[in-house]
Amino acid sequence: MESCNCIEPPWPADELLMKYQYISDFFIALAYFSIPLELIYFVKKSAVFPYRWVLVQFGAFIVLCGATHLINLWTFTMHTRTVAVVMTTAKVLTAVVSCATALMLVHIIPDLLSVKTRELFLKNKAAELDREMGLIRTQEETGRHVRMLTHEIRSTLDRHTILKTTLVELGRTLALEECALWMPTRIGLDLQLSYTLRQQNPIGYTVPIQHPVINQVFSSSRAVKISPNCPVARLRPLAGNYMPGEVVAVRVPLLHLSNFQINDWPELSTKRYALMVLMLPSDSARQWHVHELELVEVVADQVAVALSHAAILEESMRARDLLMEQNVALDLARREAETAIRARNDFLAVMNNEMRTPMHAIIALSSLLQETDLTPEQRLMVETILKSSNLLATLINDVLDLSRLEDGSLQLELGTFNLHSLFKEVHNLIKPVASVKKLLVTLNLAPDLPEYAIGDEKRLMQVILNVVGNAVKFSKEGSILINAKLESLRDSRAPDFYAVPSDSHFYLRVQVKDSGSGISPQDIPKLFTKFAQTQSLATRNSGGSGLGLAICKRFVNLMEGHIWIESEGLGKGCTAIFIVKLGIPERSNESKLSFLHKVPASHGQTNFSGLKVLVMDENGVSRMVTKGLLLHLGCDVTTVGSGDECLRVVSQEHKVVLMDVCMTGIDGYEIAVGIQEKFGKHHERPLLVALTGNTDKVIKENCLKVGMDGVLLKPVSLDKMRSVLSDLLEHRVLLDSR
Repeated sequence: MESCNCIEPPWPADELLMKYQYISDFFIALAYFSIPLELIYFVKKSAVFPYRWVLVQFGAFIVLCGATHLINLWTFTMHTRTVAVVMTTAKVLTAVVSCATALMLVHIIPDLLSVKTRELFLKNKAAELDREMGLIRTQEETGRHVRMLTHEIRSTLDRHTILKTTLVELGRTLALEECALWMPTRIGLDLQLSYTLRQQNPIGYTVPIQHPVINQVFSSSRAVKISPNCPVARLRPLAGNYMPGEVVAVRVPLLHLSNFQINDWPELSTKRYALMVLMLPSDSARQWHVHELELVEVVADQVAVALSHAAILEESMRARDLLMEQNVALDLARREAETAIRARNDFLAVMNNEMRTPMHAIIALSSLLQETDLTPEQRLMVETILKSSNLLATLINDVLDLSRLEDGSLQLELGTFNLHSLFKEVHNLIKPVASVKKLLVTLNLAPDLPEYAIGDEKRLMQVILNVVGNAVKFSKEGSILINAKLESLRDSRAPDFYAVPSDSHFYLRVQVKDSGSGISPQDIPKLFTKFAQTQSLATRNSGGSGLGLAICKRFVNLMEGHIWIESEGLGKGCTAIFIVKLGIPERSNESKLSFLHKVPASHGQTNFSGLKVLVMDENGVSRMVTKGLLLHLGCDVTTVGSGDECLRVVSQEHKVVLMDVCMTGIDGYEIAVGIQEKFGKHHERPLLVALTGNTDKVIKENCLKVGMDGVLLKPVSLDKMRSVLSDLLEHRVLLDSR
């Protein structure tokens, strides 16, 4: 039985080598053909690759190599074994390397593409940086030109110099053929050619401000290119066939003081503009660059600022000149007012002394006449004379006080005084007058009212007497109630008055209520007006001057208080109320002791028989009247009419010297000093009392400064002279000359 060989023998070695070469050539060709496809993809994606022809050449080489190996698939022939082994090995290695190269390109190409992308990004960034650097250089150049132009423009505050300098510097910086400035006319309907770079005196050129090109420029804050044929650009002479250069125009705001309004800036339409026109040289290829336009815009703004500064300076110069004129006029008016015040004060001082001298004679002689035996009819006439004289003396005092209040020369004389005694003294003074009219006067002092206070006792008493006197004057029957209490700070009904609490002062509230004829409510505001009387008051034949309440109001204001009047109408009476600020003494006990000597004493001595008195007065009538008063009191009187005679006559026998210190051509103070020097020792010399009609505070201060013992103010009645002599003999000083 034949054996069957089922296992085929392996391929012969030569045949196997040929098979390997065949397979290698196939893969080599496949790899070669894939590489161009990859390169095509790379070239397509890398649009900026600079060496495309190299890739094309390399791809063609690869394609040819692949085609060669592909053709070899049909050209295999038998070789020697050695050659076959070598070729097989080479082809296998080539296939491996080709496939590896193809696979490597698949991974390398994306990386190459990303590198090319970054390279493109970097190139774009470099180009952008170059542009930015160019812009920075342009801005630096623009800034340098702006600073130069700003320095030149602001080196002066004259508007003509500013505008001319602007045109010259712009023409030099930008190499312009022409530069012009059109300014609005006074009525604002046209633009007029005012300044140019080449023409010295441009006149006669006007353009309507409503021109479309001008409206276009005015509506934009940027420099606008306009046509060279525009009316505002026809400034160059036509020469040949040259092409005109580009023209730009920019608005220049004209700011005035009215444009600078706090928190309320006006709209652009309310502003006025000038027009600046700039022209490049004709027949040139130059064009306007962005940085040049920016330079023009910045310069236009700087010109606007400089012009506004110049306008403000001009306004301030005009205001300064006007202010200087006003100051000169005010200084002249002030000097005239001061001269008028000095003349008025001198006139009042002279009239005060001159009026008080005859008043002294009238009152003194009337009081002496009153002491004689008179018939009832004669006594009535004498009392009328005294009453009229006292009314006239009060009017003189009111006029002088009002004058000093108005010019500010009157000041309060502050001191500690007995407040209760002041009200009692007012009550004692007013009670006899009220009893004649059968009026009941009642004084109510609050239990908590301080006994002593700090203030001007004389002025406070004057206010109270005036208010109470008015109540008596305008009341025919009934009663008058005087209430004095502390003003409650929590319940103050004073209109337009606010009390300020403090431990060092208190507010005194005085209320005077009468049952008189009353006042119409519409007439109340007129009561405190000087020299003014209401119709209701005028019909009552009061005889007042209209000064009393006006002066009281000023005195109360000086005392940091308030005064007002309340009335329900005619026939219903009225109430006068005032509040004043008074100080509180630190130690009441010491205050009481220091004022014991000021309490008016009941002068028991009414006859001064044998008292030697020397009277010096240059006025013969006044000298005779004073002598009559003293003689009536029992004095031994010697009269002299000059200072020299007074120094010669005065002796130790004279106990009192009444001397006029306001004599013509004579210094009364020197006479007083001379009398003191003549006697040497104080207790040996006579008591020196100034007798004057001048109420000036300086007179009293000077008298006390030279060592005089008191001041006696004219006019002097018999009772007043008796009181003065009593004070002098009891205290050797005149305590009160009122």
